[in-house]
Amino acid sequence: MDTATIVPAVNATSRDAPVLAEDGADTQPASISLRVDLVEDDDTFLRMGPVWNRLVDEARVDHPFLRYEWVRTWWECFKPEGKLHILVVMEGAEPIAIAPLMFDQGRVYGCAVRRLRGIANVYTERFDLILTRRAKEACKAIWNFLAAEASSWDMLELRQIPENARAAEYLRFCAFEDNFLLGQWHSSDGPFIPIDQPWDSYVKTLSKKHLSNLRGRAKGLHRIGEVRHEIVTGGEQLSRTLDEAFLLEAAAWKGKAGTAIMNRPDRLAFYRSLLPRAAEGGWLQLHFLTIEGKRIAVQIALLVHNKLYILKSGYDPHYAPFSPSLLLCELMLRDAWKRKLTEVDFLGDAERWKLEWANRTRPHSWIFIFPNSIRNRLLHHLKFMLLPRIHNHPFYRIVKSAGQRIGLNLHE
Repeated sequence: MDTATIVPAVNATSRDAPVLAEDGADTQPASISLRVDLVEDDDTFLRMGPVWNRLVDEARVDHPFLRYEWVRTWWECFKPEGKLHILVVMEGAEPIAIAPLMFDQGRVYGCAVRRLRGIANVYTERFDLILTRRAKEACKAIWNFLAAEASSWDMLELRQIPENARAAEYLRFCAFEDNFLLGQWHSSDGPFIPIDQPWDSYVKTLSKKHLSNLRGRAKGLHRIGEVRHEIVTGGEQLSRTLDEAFLLEAAAWKGKAGTAIMNRPDRLAFYRSLLPRAAEGGWLQLHFLTIEGKRIAVQIALLVHNKLYILKSGYDPHYAPFSPSLLLCELMLRDAWKRKLTEVDFLGDAERWKLEWANRTRPHSWIFIFPNSIRNRLLHHLKFMLLPRIHNHPFYRIVKSAGQRIGLNLHE
């Protein structure tokens, strides 16, 4: 593939990265050096879709959060006050890795910082670099590029990195070797269910209290009328169906708390643009619970590489006594077993309702790297040494708890 189809010379910065293959690292000729091209303009990014997704597939990324559709929709809808800083690692004329980064201004405990970060926010449940062959060398090439321009940034922030991610491991090692400052925060433990046993065996792992509650609520709902499980994956009425899904997602506590999709224009624009694109790609699944044909609960999910990822859920509060979300979850899991999926991922935090179904979690962390300057050493010490000690002190927890009771929140 011609490099110009990815990064036109007029819009790109290229840097040779003479990183050669280590013994046994892969089967590519050791004489082929790697080059890193920088994509900063929207026009080039908009043309990268086919190449981007091919690399995602070659990298065996099994979730939707690095696919081009997700990243492009995020960039278009959230409109961050920054610019693209996407690094493409080239092996000759072939791209072999992508670092989906952006550059913006941020703050660390009130201090302004020039920040390099992944193209992601709270709605991006998992992040990583896109690495195919020669992964370690590609990471080294990416790091060399970033380190060479370290005078222009104060912090590299990569959020929601799964445990044992290769990119994080390689980047941390490179940064340590070059005397940069490292930090890591544990962010979440996402519950998931591996489908590696028969349904009856899985049900036996659930608590008797949970199953009893499920049966009781189901009986109550069935007394009202016919209960059905509906799955929508696209179609001519998709726009109207999405409206109904968003209304259900906001109908209970989420709408009042301001966390529903419909509470923010950029959030609504993101999901309204993303989900039709997912439908076009064949990976949208809208699960509804219906009573006498009326939709009363929804699970908005994406099916990628035979794994189901649950993005959002909601229900009609008029049916709250029957726990419609609980009943829909059981029907959705039964369907996953029937379709022989390999995993159902609840994403997000380890909330109690998720742990009633899933007994395994997947840890995620935020990775931070700082150039080793006097100012950055102070920020690093404050962020990863001083404040954690303060937050863990019993007196701080007492003061924080007292403040929350009277409506005051201490700055974190």
